Amino acid sequence: MSTLLLNRTDVQQLLDVPKVLDLLEDAFRLYSSHKSIPSQRSNSSLPLEHASSMVVFPGLLPEIPAYTVKVHAKYPNKNPSIKGVIHLHDIYTGKLLSMMDSTYITAVRTGLAGALGTHTLAKKSAKKIAIIGCGVQGEMQLKSIQYLREIERVWIFDKNYEKANMFSKKIQNEIKVPIKISVSVQDAVRDADIIISATWSREPFIFLNMIKPGTHITTLGADELGKCEVSKEVVKASIFISDDKKLVAKSGAIQSLDLSENDIQAELGEVLMNPLLGRRNDEQITVFGAVGLAFQDLVSAWYVYQKAKQNNIGLIYNFMG
Repeated sequence: MSTLLLNRTDVQQLLDVPKVLDLLEDAFRLYSSHKSIPSQRSNSSLPLEHASSMVVFPGLLPEIPAYTVKVHAKYPNKNPSIKGVIHLHDIYTGKLLSMMDSTYITAVRTGLAGALGTHTLAKKSAKKIAIIGCGVQGEMQLKSIQYLREIERVWIFDKNYEKANMFSKKIQNEIKVPIKISVSVQDAVRDADIIISATWSREPFIFLNMIKPGTHITTLGADELGKCEVSKEVVKASIFISDDKKLVAKSGAIQSLDLSENDIQAELGEVLMNPLLGRRNDEQITVFGAVGLAFQDLVSAWYVYQKAKQNNIGLIYNFMG
């Protein structure tokens, strides 16, 4: 029973980011229209001082004849902070079709999902962006949004100034817009049309009096119990859109703020099908709160697997031998 093994270099070579963006947009619609799909993540805390959690993602989606199981763990003080593998199985036989590194796929698909939520909910004229958290995902969010809209100015903030400085130097070589390192969150978000936050915070740091009418916020850091980046007053004053209502109410920003599923207006897939569920005017505040869903791994891994077979990339291994 042969299995295709793909390392990180293979995955980076094979994953066509604009193509996967189109696939993910279709997948969000499909996911929100098929409520029979089971919950797509399971977290367990790791009993270590500098580790966050171990996460198991079982990925299913109609129209893809495979399922994925991603196993990875989060180590905030390590680089990369997320490490793991994706197992891709034939849905009819259970055969292990492929094992591949999960780090790059996770970074890209999270970046693209966040950018899709940002672009869908931000007002059309929004071109000024604040990035809070200068890690891998802050970088991926900034790169990904450029596939969807023009950017004219960027403010960045990280509690670690050296990290922000390194981020600025690296990203400035890749995007040709002005980037300013801010001295505080408030300084970074003051004039921003779009705020994208990807941190490990367990306390809100984006408050209503910091932002102007019409602002859009994408919060990606609140992907586990107790993690939170935006305040309760921001959520209450906004149109809050999730990637999955039940999961965000149980383990995302809504849970962390002691709110309920009733505070979520819709899922991103529902807004993509019916834009009236999202922003309706330029004065509204919108928030996209995502925990990350395993179908995103499945869509990406299935694409990579097909491309690998077409191009004869990877190592064949027989686990049954």
